[in-house]
Amino acid sequence: MESKYSSSSGAIYGDLHKPAVIIAACFVLVASPLSLFLIFQHLQYYTNPAEQKWVVVVLSMVPVYAIESIISLWNPKLSLACDLLRNCYEAFALYSFGRYLIACLGGEREVIKLLEDESRKLLQKPLLDHTNTSPKKKGSRVWDFIFQPCVLGEDLLTIEKFGLVQYMILKTVCAFLALILELLGVYGDGEFKWNYGYPYIAVVLNFSQMWALFCLVQFYNATHERLKSIKPLAKFISFKAIVFATWWQGVGIALLCAFHVLPKEEKLQTGVQDFLICIEMSMAAVAHVFVFPVEPYRYVPIAESPKVTTEKTVAEVKLEEGDKEKPAVVEKTDTKVEVAGTSITESVQDIIVEGGHRVVKDVVLTINQAIEPVEKGVAKIHETIHQRSEESDEKDEQVEEVEAKERVELEGEGGERETVVSIEDRVVK
Repeated sequence: MESKYSSSSGAIYGDLHKPAVIIAACFVLVASPLSLFLIFQHLQYYTNPAEQKWVVVVLSMVPVYAIESIISLWNPKLSLACDLLRNCYEAFALYSFGRYLIACLGGEREVIKLLEDESRKLLQKPLLDHTNTSPKKKGSRVWDFIFQPCVLGEDLLTIEKFGLVQYMILKTVCAFLALILELLGVYGDGEFKWNYGYPYIAVVLNFSQMWALFCLVQFYNATHERLKSIKPLAKFISFKAIVFATWWQGVGIALLCAFHVLPKEEKLQTGVQDFLICIEMSMAAVAHVFVFPVEPYRYVPIAESPKVTTEKTVAEVKLEEGDKEKPAVVEKTDTKVEVAGTSITESVQDIIVEGGHRVVKDVVLTINQAIEPVEKGVAKIHETIHQRSEESDEKDEQVEEVEAKERVELEGEGGERETVVSIEDRVVK
């Protein structure tokens, strides 16, 4: 029965594979050139590096997802390598979107200043007008982060960065772990069995992604008023839909296969996921044209004045007026405006060097933040053990002193008894 079911599912996959590849390729041919053209425009008008380096990373999700999905659909043997690439880039893109929001607010210093001002306003605001003028008090950090994130001030930025970077680290580690488990034959992609690694990795990544997205949502809630100029809601929804939908889409397909709604075949399962991603990326590419337009960056910011050079050419000519020739001087002035960062090569170099430096810095900071509580815990354990050892040493010394006193007292009583006995012996004699 099982072999008959597997043969029928294999026949379904064989019948649908070629048409699915052709249809998916058509969507990829729409998505990739459209996104690459938009990326090229941002690189050409690279007038705001602080923002655009992260915009380019976010826009690159579409061609990366589309190309690796069509390759995986065309050749299922490459699906694991393509999935590894997609997972790593997804985590990096989520981090980049968070950095983009920070850049739009003017950088980390401006964000800290903004959050601290909002925190002070909320803490000094009376609970009820004309009834209670006492300022609000901070609750626990977890409670404040969930229900009133603005109260946290600078801590909100720290939590948001930690949430995004932890997902980037865990997603990358779990992707390589999945590759190792697959090579060992114990990964079981889409198999919800406890002797496979897939369910454990899925649970870890699920919580990690939910936490990262929740941190991003809370940061957006605290700063959306200042982000109105960039229409953040449309950007947030378009990006979140890609990250959130693709992950839960994969889990949903795995569950449908587990409950035999879809044929339980690994090639068919990954094929459905890749086919849907190709279609979704074409829609995302069209949305990005309107959500991340290049128009705001076509003009040079006032803070970054361009380099203006002028070249004057003077020439002497003769003008004929009737029978006479009069000499005249003609001046020609050529003005060149050079804007820093408009070279595509320089733009790409800035994205790789400066962006990479920022990523490394945030990863190191996050790892230190994660290790710090562990170090404090270990230090506290050592301190407790040391205190207990000192207390036990003191107790041992006290016991030794008591035993020594008792020994001295016993020896003194023994000597008195011997003296009494000797006197009695003499009296008897």
